[in-house]
Amino acid sequence: MCICKIIKKEKECYLIYESDTIMSFLDVDPINEGHLLIIPKIHQSSIDKIPLFILNDMIELSQKIVSALTQIYKLDGYSIMQNGGDFCEFGHFHLHIFPRYQDDGFGWTYPQGPFEYSMNVANKIINYLK
Repeated sequence: MCICKIIKKEKECYLIYESDTIMSFLDVDPINEGHLLIIPKIHQSSIDKIPLFILNDMIELSQKIVSALTQIYKLDGYSIMQNGGDFCEFGHFHLHIFPRYQDDGFGWTYPQGPFEYSMNVANKIINYLK
């Protein structure tokens, strides 16, 4: 299900914030209490397709939300995550923000390597950005 249904008010959510460009609401499958999403109101699945002014709105709200979560939950830290491409769960760009605590069980898993770590790799990216 695309979260556009939430934007169109066809599906309910626990709304945190809404403006002309973005929305924020609680995640239905939270990693920790207070886990929420921030989404653009335009349907795009990848960060490189989102206008910069909308991304700026999302980051500004992220900053305010982190401050609120810190005060409310006395957290040890927080995570802000975004999955793109085939890993964007429902095909609509979104940021996850959730409180973190020591020993909360959340963690990264790494694929088996080896992966190159070198100036060669850095130059591939640098040359593309030029």
